[in-house]
Amino acid sequence: MTATQNLSDDEIDLGQLIGTLWRGKLAIAAAAALGIAIGAFHIANTNPTFQADALLQLEEKSGSLALPSSLSTMVDNDPRSVTEIEILRSRMVLGRAIADQNLDWRVSPDIMPFVGTMFSRYRFPVLSSALPSRFARPGDRIELENLVVPPSMLNQSFELIVTSETEYRLIFPDSLRLDGTVGQPTTLTETGFSITISRVEAPAGRRFFIRQVDERRAINDLRSRLSISERGRASGILEARLTGENRTENTRALEAVIQAYLNQNVSRSAAEAESSLTFIREQLPQAEQTLRTAEAALNAFRQEQVTVDLSLETQTILGQVTRIEGELADQQRREDELAQRFTPSHPTYRQLLDERARLEARLATLRDQVGALPETQRQILNLTREVELAQRIYTELLTRAQEVEVLRASTIGNVRIVDGASAAPLPIAPRKALILALSMVLGTMAGIAVVLVRNWMRKGVQDASELEKLGMPVFATINYNKDADTDGRRGGKLPILAFESSADLTVEAFRSLRTSLHFGMLDASTPSLTITSSHPGAGKSFLSVNLAAVAAQAGQRVCVIDADLRRGQLRRYFDLPRNAPGLAEVLAGDISFDDAVVQGSHENFFLLPTGRYPPNPSELLMRAELSKLIETCAQYFDLTIFDAPPVLAVTDPVILARNTGSTIFVARHDITPLGEVEAAQKTLSSAGLKFSGAVLNGFDPKKAGGRYGYGYGYRYEYKQRKQ
Repeated sequence: MTATQNLSDDEIDLGQLIGTLWRGKLAIAAAAALGIAIGAFHIANTNPTFQADALLQLEEKSGSLALPSSLSTMVDNDPRSVTEIEILRSRMVLGRAIADQNLDWRVSPDIMPFVGTMFSRYRFPVLSSALPSRFARPGDRIELENLVVPPSMLNQSFELIVTSETEYRLIFPDSLRLDGTVGQPTTLTETGFSITISRVEAPAGRRFFIRQVDERRAINDLRSRLSISERGRASGILEARLTGENRTENTRALEAVIQAYLNQNVSRSAAEAESSLTFIREQLPQAEQTLRTAEAALNAFRQEQVTVDLSLETQTILGQVTRIEGELADQQRREDELAQRFTPSHPTYRQLLDERARLEARLATLRDQVGALPETQRQILNLTREVELAQRIYTELLTRAQEVEVLRASTIGNVRIVDGASAAPLPIAPRKALILALSMVLGTMAGIAVVLVRNWMRKGVQDASELEKLGMPVFATINYNKDADTDGRRGGKLPILAFESSADLTVEAFRSLRTSLHFGMLDASTPSLTITSSHPGAGKSFLSVNLAAVAAQAGQRVCVIDADLRRGQLRRYFDLPRNAPGLAEVLAGDISFDDAVVQGSHENFFLLPTGRYPPNPSELLMRAELSKLIETCAQYFDLTIFDAPPVLAVTDPVILARNTGSTIFVARHDITPLGEVEAAQKTLSSAGLKFSGAVLNGFDPKKAGGRYGYGYGYRYEYKQRKQ
């Protein structure tokens, strides 16, 4: 049974959870609204980010001319997109772009902390006039035409203050001041500093910050805003994107990057062509010498043998051998060129080696056939083959030299601009809809968390069963009534709910309490009752007055005594002055009970206020006059109610509980912790006393997790009979 009960306690009550969230709906809605407000503020206080983009195509050919197929074999046809992307992001390209467009200059207006960006973007006629004149407003800007700073001033900001439409003042970090005129250079000869402001669009008093950053920092900043990717796989189409707060500057900077990349690509292609041409020119003299030597050897052999004719079969073999040897020689040159750019593991290099192995195998077969010919035929064939091979190599080198000359003269690179740099009119950030939606979701989640944490941390009494588990019978549960809540009322007369709203459900609960006390005090020594609590604000005074009122309405003579000699406020229910005599004077013997007691608006309802607050409340209550007072009240009244101070604050309630017939503890729903209830019990038990029972005051069904909401929808209606 215990295990089942523990399992049930650990389970989440979904209905109670929903009820808790529903009760905190205002807090959740407020948190969501606050989240949206924060998101809107973030959007308004953040400069928009624009994006410029461009498309590049990596072409297969190095030049725009239709070159022979033999020349195209010199060039690698792979786009090598990854390599080109890294070149685009290199310091070589970005540094050139920065130098061309002066992207290392920084000009920024002075903005107010925290909200300055918003005030520099939007016009607030009333608020803007209250801002200092130094801070930027919408439309304020200056144009920098030239800036030269010495190395010692790199990365250092200096101030520019607009003094008039055509004049300004510079303030350097070392407090040096220099006046200048718009459109004219302003220089410091001793340092080499020079600046030219071409335009100023700001009123006098505006302040701007100017600096020139070093090349490495400018490159890193530009690289962080630049992104390059390939569209599709192996498409050879590169998309370049550049983000920033200035739409025009983004386009200009991206165009500079593209042009710098194109220039280096053209230079690289021209360098490759020049390298190939140099290699060919180095091989030409050697090829010519080889040709002359082979021709001389063939002529000498023919003169020696007088004449020798080659058979058809020998001529065929000679042609094949010559062709293959020429191809091998051509491949050797290609291999020398590829070895300067690639390793043997490159696919193009491996393909060349495989083709060479095939040709060498075919050449070996033909040489075996040549070995089977007659000696004379074999010699004339070899000599003729050497002449033709040397002549073919020499001719091929001459042709290749002319082709590379054409390639070098017509080089435009292997990159083509498909779409030039252009910026979209709308910003890409901040994404307003996403930020507002996310802010609302986060705000709602924060509100839910606050409601759940607040509900979890609340340790107040939730229902009467919790008090009964501590051994205190609950005489009644008093519903919360906002009209009777006196926490916010600092002065003036307080209403007695039982007289003003007799049909209210809360008053009906007091009638139930009256009945319960009638039977609960049958064995009491005197018809006197002490009402106390563990802390102020539990509602014991409200409970004392209204319980006395419903008892008086039932025909009982009731006297309420304000026994809180430190902070008693029952006089406000009777609209009595602060210095009205009362309990303090009666206990001190300065006045009689009959002279101090006051009759209320009902003939059976009486009040004994506190009187003047004494310096020794506990000592007064410990006098014998208290017992005499209780005996006197028992003679004249059917019920005497002592409104005592909190039991955990002072010892007065213990003294009163020892002299009165019963003691009632008042617990405030959802406020009074169970720990305080237990502490109050221990305080009385240490004096040999105990509470006769308890009253759960201020019970709010809406705060009870929906467990009690079904029984509070009715009202009693009373009709007055006609006399």
